[in-house]
Amino acid sequence: MSDMITADLVDLDLSADTKEAAARALAERMVALGRVTDLDGFLADVAAREAQMPTGLDGGIGIPHCRSAHVTEPTLAFGRSTAGIDFGAADGPADLIFLIAAPAGADDAHLTILSSLARQLMNAEFTTALRSAGDAAAAAALIRGDEPPTAGESGSTDSVAVPVAASAGAATGTTAPEEERPFRVVAVTSCPTGIAHTYMAAESLENAGRDAGVEIVVETQGSAGFTRLDPAVIAAADGVIFAHDVPVREKDRFAGKPTVDTGVKAAINRAADLITEVRGKAERGEVTGVATASGGTPVERAGDSGEGYGTKLRKWLMSGVSYMVPFVAAGGLLIALGFAIGGYEINKAPSVMDHFVWTQADSWGALLFQIGGVAFGFLVPVLAGYIAYGMADRPGLVPGFVGGAISLTINAGFLGGLAAGLIAGGVVIAIQKVRIPTALRGIMPVVVIPLISAAVVGFLMFVVIGKPIAEAQQGMTDWLNGLTGTNAVLLGALLGLMMCFDLGGPVNKVAYTFATAGIAVASPSDSAMKIMAAVMAAGMVPPLAMALATTVRGKLFNRTERENGKAAWVLGASFISEGAIPFAAADPLRVIPSSMVGGAVTGALSMAFGATLRAPHGGIFVVPLIGNPLLYLVAIAAGVGVTAALVILLKGLRKPAPVTTGTGENTSVPATGTKEPVAA
Repeated sequence: MSDMITADLVDLDLSADTKEAAARALAERMVALGRVTDLDGFLADVAAREAQMPTGLDGGIGIPHCRSAHVTEPTLAFGRSTAGIDFGAADGPADLIFLIAAPAGADDAHLTILSSLARQLMNAEFTTALRSAGDAAAAAALIRGDEPPTAGESGSTDSVAVPVAASAGAATGTTAPEEERPFRVVAVTSCPTGIAHTYMAAESLENAGRDAGVEIVVETQGSAGFTRLDPAVIAAADGVIFAHDVPVREKDRFAGKPTVDTGVKAAINRAADLITEVRGKAERGEVTGVATASGGTPVERAGDSGEGYGTKLRKWLMSGVSYMVPFVAAGGLLIALGFAIGGYEINKAPSVMDHFVWTQADSWGALLFQIGGVAFGFLVPVLAGYIAYGMADRPGLVPGFVGGAISLTINAGFLGGLAAGLIAGGVVIAIQKVRIPTALRGIMPVVVIPLISAAVVGFLMFVVIGKPIAEAQQGMTDWLNGLTGTNAVLLGALLGLMMCFDLGGPVNKVAYTFATAGIAVASPSDSAMKIMAAVMAAGMVPPLAMALATTVRGKLFNRTERENGKAAWVLGASFISEGAIPFAAADPLRVIPSSMVGGAVTGALSMAFGATLRAPHGGIFVVPLIGNPLLYLVAIAAGVGVTAALVILLKGLRKPAPVTTGTGENTSVPATGTKEPVAA
């Protein structure tokens, strides 16, 4: 490995008794050679990586590593411990410790060399030779590859890539008849840092494949980048193994095949078991749905392995809601603008396709209203479709959208959409577990699954559960329409509490979705418009209240919070409840209860005043579209005042210790955990 490791970076008598002490001892050698510029900063980066996942491996190996801005060049230090140091491996302490330091912008060549070391660690001859090395220079030479552990063995750096190349050629299926060829597997390995575990998992899988007589080709998605597997190799594979702790890139390339999805350390420690598992799935015909791997949307994060059913259910529902909300905002605002321009009789206007007049305001109002109505028509199908997508990926879209559309047809509404999405996802998952003939696997995601699942979901919605859900929806609508007086005020208070409980989280979204579903029709009822008004008013309270509190009693807040308070004015006025998140994160026990009280006050007053709202979003910018706008603003002001007063009171009960800033200003001790505002 060139001069990445020298004798000065080797400690064959490492006396540390903890992993932190071991990392410090080896890092000090890097500092002495000028490879690390800030010891404590570098160790903090090492600790942060260790917190993501322990770096101990079976076989007595510890491999702490990280990328760091405090590293000047890729460096490897090695320590050998007699007593052993606990790095979190299942089989006990490690006696061979490798500290790998990569610069924040390390070049691919050096990272490739580091990956070669990671592969060598899976070679028993290599680790045995390290344990018997007599001096530091010999150990460094062995790690660099200057002295192979045993002549002709595969542990040297030069031979590391041979199994991959050989497997890749064999996996194309061009040299052996179909009936004689061995079982074929493609795999992807990736870890958070992409330096060590990624390549060690690949080596372990390849070794286990050779032992089992299985052809395996591994795509390592590490820091040095990755080379995509040949589509022909993927197509010829009988099964797929994903061993990863970060999202697999371009995961949909592997759709329609038996798949084992696990963490990267499982591939290092029990590769043979994973190969056995994927073979079993292939023999049973179990085809696993594959999700896109961007990792950025709720759908890609929905239903992660290891989570409880309740958590998965919440994520699935939030997946549908998150994709529905843009349709709500666009359609609702267009409808509201249509009413503002054309008046409240605009919903009775004829189709603009035949009666549009460029110079008439009524025509423009009708145009906006009808476009908004079309957008609103997608609400329930999108909700159902993306709930199913969150559960079963792309094959869930067709039955989900079909079920959502049927829900509208039979007047099952929002509740029907929820049920249709969950049923569609469940049906697809069930179909994917059925043993399928090999010849049909290629068309399963595109033809067979959508066809069967859509038919099943349609039957259930039309014949079995659609009518009861529609009756329940109608019953709830009738109940809401009958709410008057005290009952309506209590409902407003409850919705206000929900809107302010988690500031844009699941509870907030449940209340918001409940309100928007009521106005997602051409002629919403009066009670539905009152509920929408109460929900939006309450959602504006937390950020506006925190902005007011930081203005009135700025000394109770640190400098960052006071700056966030300025932005919260605009966020609150725009109905972005997330504007209060920085304050809630820093002081949840004071901010959240205060916000809930203020939200309940506003929701109750809005219902009591009879304020109505046809737009699902917009904040103060849609006040002209609100029924009883002055009293509506009074309700918001009351809730803002109550929340601000409670926050100031509760914070004032805690005597802050004055801290003198660099400018001579005395401020309270800054609260921790503040975040930047999040726009909804």
